[in-house]
Amino acid sequence: MNTFMEQAQLIKDEIMGYRRTLHQNPEVGPKLPKTKQYVMEQLRALGYEPEEICESGIVATIKGNKPGKTFLLRADMDALPVTEATACQFKSTNGNMHACGHDMHTAMLLGAAKLLRQNQDQIEGTVKLVFQPDEEGFTGAKRMIKAGVLENPKVDAAMAMHVHSGTPSNVILCGLGTSIAGCNKFRIVVKGRGCHGAMPELGVDPINIAVHIYMAIQEILTREISATQSAVVTIGKFVGGDAANIIPAEVVMEGTIRSLNKEVGEFIFNRISDIVQSTGKMFRGEAELIELASVPPLANDDQLAHEVTNYMKDIVGEKAVVLFEQGGMGSEDFASYSYEVPSLYVMLGAGTKQENALFGEPMHNEKVVFNEDILATGAAIHAYSAIMWLKNHK
Repeated sequence: MNTFMEQAQLIKDEIMGYRRTLHQNPEVGPKLPKTKQYVMEQLRALGYEPEEICESGIVATIKGNKPGKTFLLRADMDALPVTEATACQFKSTNGNMHACGHDMHTAMLLGAAKLLRQNQDQIEGTVKLVFQPDEEGFTGAKRMIKAGVLENPKVDAAMAMHVHSGTPSNVILCGLGTSIAGCNKFRIVVKGRGCHGAMPELGVDPINIAVHIYMAIQEILTREISATQSAVVTIGKFVGGDAANIIPAEVVMEGTIRSLNKEVGEFIFNRISDIVQSTGKMFRGEAELIELASVPPLANDDQLAHEVTNYMKDIVGEKAVVLFEQGGMGSEDFASYSYEVPSLYVMLGAGTKQENALFGEPMHNEKVVFNEDILATGAAIHAYSAIMWLKNHK
């Protein structure tokens, strides 16, 4: 067994303790006061001097005795506004839930922080540990980059790891090139004129306008985008009206655009804006498209991917690392790092229903349960990958 994996197994209970504390106290968005305090306390206990570089963003560095480059390891810390419905003894009860496994990510990076301290004499350069808020809202990475997370010392390569429910435990999935979609979150506000439902001619019906907008948006994909391009537009929120016999004054829709090509995503957003404005006018109302947040498609650096996944094989074995080229339509704000420095994003299998009936629920589901046995693996992968990359890039 790899030495780092052996060391990680010895601290498995500590890593599990980090994870369960975080799981019981989930926080959502860009402000994570309890999470930030807890992570910084654990880092200080390990001998680090963590800094907060923007609201709830944490950076800590560790240097070896020999000078060299800087390798960044990133974990996200925010949860989701989901009420947990698992039977875990350490379940959340505050209406939020780590249903995307960010508690696992933070715990694994804290475990890696300890392994790096134990193997500091092997570090040839600097490892920068980054704990990031608001991945789900797509603002965390951009804000941390703007605040200088890639400077002082300047980062030469970056890596992030995400647990993946439904993939066998300890199997690593790594996409080559653009493997994760970009995303635009948007809101459409349709304004009409309210009136009695018996006399619609006296008002302007925003529900009617919104329905026409909804239908027209879907036709962008079938009539304006090549069939060889991957794109999805979803309206997940459609709100208007309070009573059956009253035409309301306003309707609000919210949705997302997903695409594997940045230009395609921008084209769809601009076409939605055209449709929204013109449809509003056509039916005597007003309509506006508002961008809430965005993240570009995530592009792994292929050279970095091949090199670092080879190191990972020393941890999990040759057959447990799977490289693929086709992309998925989920989104991840680590993408913003990939446009600044060579970056690598991998997924670590967190269990299937064949392993345990509790495992394998979809990500973001209120019943999702992750296999905690992978925590040690994740910690070892982080620490070993960083040390090996620095050794081979003096």
